[in-house]
Amino acid sequence: MSLILFDPANRESLFPLTSTKAFASLRFGILSIAERWHWKTKEEVFVHTADYLQPLYPLPNDHTHYWINASVLPDDALIERIFDLPLGHCLYDEKGLIAAKLDLVFGAFQANPDQYQVCHQYGHVKRLEHPWEIMLWNDAMIREDFKLVTKGRASQPISPTVNTLQQADIFIEEGAKLEFCTLNSKTGPIYIGKDAEIMEGSCIRGPFSLGTNALVKMNSRIYGATTLGPGVLGGGEIKNTVIMGFTNKAHDGYLGDAVIGEWCNFGAGTTNSNVKNTAGDVKVWDYGTNAYQVVGQKCGLIMGDYSRISINSSINTGSVIGVSCNVFGAGLLPTIIEDFSWGASGNRYDFQKALYAIDNWKKMKWSSLSEAETSVLKVIFDKIQH
Repeated sequence: MSLILFDPANRESLFPLTSTKAFASLRFGILSIAERWHWKTKEEVFVHTADYLQPLYPLPNDHTHYWINASVLPDDALIERIFDLPLGHCLYDEKGLIAAKLDLVFGAFQANPDQYQVCHQYGHVKRLEHPWEIMLWNDAMIREDFKLVTKGRASQPISPTVNTLQQADIFIEEGAKLEFCTLNSKTGPIYIGKDAEIMEGSCIRGPFSLGTNALVKMNSRIYGATTLGPGVLGGGEIKNTVIMGFTNKAHDGYLGDAVIGEWCNFGAGTTNSNVKNTAGDVKVWDYGTNAYQVVGQKCGLIMGDYSRISINSSINTGSVIGVSCNVFGAGLLPTIIEDFSWGASGNRYDFQKALYAIDNWKKMKWSSLSEAETSVLKVIFDKIQH
């Protein structure tokens, strides 16, 4: 029996990260949300999302499935309770539907608990409700995922040229390459994915996760809790940051307390501020409420997929950069840069030129822009025209 992870009603609160992908595709810790549910349950996982995003995700056959709110973080007790649900029953809490066991056609699903035969109230569950929580929770999620994905498995041997501290909490997947670097897992576990590479002179403190085919360039300094997802190119100084996949932050410059989407690029020397000069609370724009929300003392940057920042840019504290932006400008950049921005002065990116640039960047990593991805981008572009 399969799992279907459905987007919550407040999916816009995770914009710009969920503008181009379903909740279940968000990555923090070592795994994406969908991958985490699969690892924990060993069941096949499907995704139910906004209509314009659904072509990105294959549909299951119409039969009995467990429908699960993708914003809910799984634990063993919750999974056991979900799998105990009779057909037509659901779990809910004060914030709405958690999960249900249903036999219905895919398009007939509703997230309202009142639609089900029997509803069971469940205790507290942890839900992802804001993009900055990905950065705030990444430390705990790397630790949890590390135990999950390494249980009962043996790490590949570590080269004698690698300087390690507390080697028991370092796990190296097959095909990974590491020479003449330092890995310190006293502060948290370090996971190096399949065919990833850490070049000479780099120093890494856990918790840290490096995804499949990702690369850390020479003499990089990376502090926990940091996740560099599959295909990411990392370099310079990075701290407490999640880069979800296929993004380049390859050169010197600081990136800290940040959440970055896929297929982005940071020009050489680009740096973000993560603390106000007053050391006061940082406020970040929330697309769900159309208002600023207090995050805490530290938050650097939230950036959507396909955006690029020019060399030597200065990114302000608590900034949000949308989808498919080509960002450049003198001085501190604005704290809000809308989708498809050209520069930082409110000019709009030509849609066809934006597609051309995205496809070029994808080709650099042996990929290309699909028709389904193009359709998603057109929906986002048309929305900002009105």
